[in-house]
Amino acid sequence: MPKKPHLSITRPHSRLKKRYVFALVLVPLMAVCISLGALYWPKITHKLHSLAAAGSIDSSRGEVTFPQLDTTNLHPTRQKIISLAKTEFEAQSAGTKFSQGVREAWCADFVSWIMQQAGAPLKNPHTGGWRIPGTFTLREYYEANGRFKPANSGYQPRPGDVAIYRGSPVFGDHTNIVLKDDDGVLTTVGGNEANRIRVFVNRDKRYDGLLGYGVLAE
Repeated sequence: MPKKPHLSITRPHSRLKKRYVFALVLVPLMAVCISLGALYWPKITHKLHSLAAAGSIDSSRGEVTFPQLDTTNLHPTRQKIISLAKTEFEAQSAGTKFSQGVREAWCADFVSWIMQQAGAPLKNPHTGGWRIPGTFTLREYYEANGRFKPANSGYQPRPGDVAIYRGSPVFGDHTNIVLKDDDGVLTTVGGNEANRIRVFVNRDKRYDGLLGYGVLAE
């Protein structure tokens, strides 16, 4: 006689046992995931804030065109700074052009490059070179040379001055070049703003975090 097929019967207590084992594995795994999330989420949010402060997340595109400025009565170096800034704004070169090929946040590199090309090179107090890649060192340089004007000093910024920020709600830790001051509304041009060279008009006068200005030695 043919053999009857063997039927595999899963008993109820076997199913319960599998579910119990699954729960024993899943619950600790979920606990580990939650713990890792609690550990690394502050670091993730800090990184996102840093990127935003560097202009990498800022979606504001700024002004489409470079403002028309009357530079007739400006010092020749200031005229050159404005001219170079306009040329680079229109060219939209990559940040590595200003950072000597280094891939980094390049707002201070942009300022350094413009000053060097304009014949008023900065001097990095740590390397002696013309490029100052950080905003803290940039402020240190201007202070050491007696050319830093605090934002609360009453100084009225002029075209070609260098604005320096820390924790600005608009720029984060940043630096850019003043193009004009129209009754307290600053128009600036800066590198690494929304990953590009941007002209920005601070119409809302949001100056929290503005430390002050680096000025030319005239």
